[in-house]
Amino acid sequence: MNIKNGLFFVVLSGIILASGQVCAGDDDGFKPLFNGKNLQGWKVFLKDDKADPAKTITVKDGEIQVTGEPYGYFYTDNAFKNFIIRYSWTYPKNQPEKTTMNSGLLLHIQEPHKVWPKSVEPQGRYMDHGKLFFIGFDKGSKREDIFDAKAQKEALKPSHEWNATEATVRGDGTIEVRINGKLVSYGRSELTSGLIGFQSEGARIHFKDIKIKMLD
Repeated sequence: MNIKNGLFFVVLSGIILASGQVCAGDDDGFKPLFNGKNLQGWKVFLKDDKADPAKTITVKDGEIQVTGEPYGYFYTDNAFKNFIIRYSWTYPKNQPEKTTMNSGLLLHIQEPHKVWPKSVEPQGRYMDHGKLFFIGFDKGSKREDIFDAKAQKEALKPSHEWNATEATVRGDGTIEVRINGKLVSYGRSELTSGLIGFQSEGARIHFKDIKIKMLD
């Protein structure tokens, strides 16, 4: 066991002891952030300000379907602090040739809106889904992240199937990311609250069952 994997194990053990157990699929206390019908409660920002948002991000069959072009993101009307967000996602088959299956969850979005805003991203790109990225942070900013690539590969289903991702976002700046119930990454930054968003970043991706649970 190398040092990084050992540190992840220590962090994981602490999380399990603190929470009692790692649970997945328990919807107790969760409320929908997406109503399955329209983008009520959400706004859209696209890099191309002349583009029609309705052609990039649409609601169909109870899903938010994203084309990937132009780059941008849809984000919540309200800011959140100390919560768990859970959602399902899939990259549909028959993507354009050489498409990198890429998107992401944006947490603690800070204004001004741009591509990309200061935020913490649990990566949505399939190859390293769940790994934390700190977007727009100064070089001297305090931040840390631990990513278990082995656990991530074990947790992921094929990209064209529905996967479920969950991020526990605490008021102390820590973030834990689970894929299909398995803890794959842990990190911390100076940001503790902000808007929540999902990226349009070059690939077609569908989202559904976006839910949130506020923590004490």
